[in-house]
Parts: sequence; structure tokens; C-alpha cells
Amino acid sequence: MIQIAKKLLLALLIGTSLNAATQLSQNEIKQIEELELFKRVPITVRKAYDLENFYLLKVIIQGNNDEVYLTKDKKNLIAGDVINTQTGAKLEAPADVSGLTGKEALTFGSGSDEYFLFTDPECPYCKKFESYFPQIEKNVKIRVFYYPLDFHKNAKDMSMYVMSKKTNAEKIKAMLTINVNDEGYKNRNYSEKELAQLEASLTAQMAIAQELDVRGTPAVFDKEGNKVSWPNMLTKYNVKQ
Repeated sequence: MIQIAKKLLLALLIGTSLNAATQLSQNEIKQIEELELFKRVPITVRKAYDLENFYLLKVIIQGNNDEVYLTKDKKNLIAGDVINTQTGAKLEAPADVSGLTGKEALTFGSGSDEYFLFTDPECPYCKKFESYFPQIEKNVKIRVFYYPLDFHKNAKDMSMYVMSKKTNAEKIKAMLTINVNDEGYKNRNYSEKELAQLEASLTAQMAIAQELDVRGTPAVFDKEGNKVSWPNMLTKYNVKQ
């Protein structure tokens, strides 16, 4: 019987970094899926990473996406959050961002450090983060995707308004200046064709966010697919908050 624990690996996390993780091959994943518990539940392994002390697995359990941890001897499965003892951050497998370039609503910045941002124009935390953008413009290239949250009743219309602008520069200006009280997005008229295109593009961006398991905004990923805390990102570029 495979034992399930939640905090067994906390002491092992010192020095562990997902940036150095090695992704397991399909053959190695199949071997893991042959474990008795994996067959009995069943548990499907989507991706797996070797983190030196243990395996981090992105799995589907009874139709739900989850992340679990498997000891290197494959005798113990750890369910629940694992916290890095140095940073205090939850350890998560990197997202697959390899196919996202070109699907964004707009791109901000001329720098070499690339990020993927999922934002909601009615989200106050998103607006707070975006207020610092002019200070990091030369450091970053942020590919912006819109993910209007259900409880923000104006977010969808605001997102499509920004996306409707013709040039990237116009989209950036609209993104940085729009607020819930603006009349522009409320009074904007679209042709039937333009509206259909905007809705299809927004739906596609929301589907990407859901595939990456984005649960709130702003959500930032680096080019390796690691989640990035936006306050820490600003600190990296010496931005006072």
C-alpha cells in the first residue's frame, strides 16, 4: 500500500529548483502509471519532472487536474501542497508556454526578459501591476492575454475594447488607461464580423488560461513556464512599490 503524506518532503526542498528540472520521457511516465495505486484509482500522468530528490507529477485524477509528488523509490505518493523552505512558495510544475507566442492580444516592452501575463482589466490588482509597466518597459517583453473573471461584469467588454484597437501601440495605451467608468468601451459599436472575431479571440485566450490552470489575475509566467510573483518581478527590476 502506497502511503500518502502531505508534508513529508519539506526538508528535502532546500536547494531544489524547477529551473533545473528534467522532464521525464513517455516511457518513464508509463512505468509510473504501472504502479498499483495509479492503475486502481486510476491516475493519468500528463507530465513528470525529476527534481533530484523526488518526482513532481502533473496528473489527472478522476477527471480533475492536480499535482502530486512521488518519492524516488516510487513507494510514497505525496498529495497536497509542498512549500519551498527558502522562498515560502508553493512548488509547482512549469506550465507549457511553448506554443503561446503569437496568440497574445498585445505585447508590451522592448526588453530581453520574456513573460506571459493573464490579466483582467477590471481587476484592481491587475491595474496596480500595470501601473508600473512604464518603469520596466526596457527590461521586459510581456505577452498579454485577457482572462476576464466571471464576477467582473464589465471585464469582457473592456477586454474586447482594448483588443479592438488597430495597432499594438494603441492597444498598450488602452490597456494602461482604461477603467470601469470609461465611456469608450460602453459606447463602442462593432460590426457583426468584428464582434465575432473579437469574441473568438477572447474565447481562445480564456481557453489558454484555463489550460494553464490560471485561477486568478494577474497571473505571470516566465519563458520557462514558471509562475512569477509580480511584486517579486518588480523588485528584480528595482521598482519601488
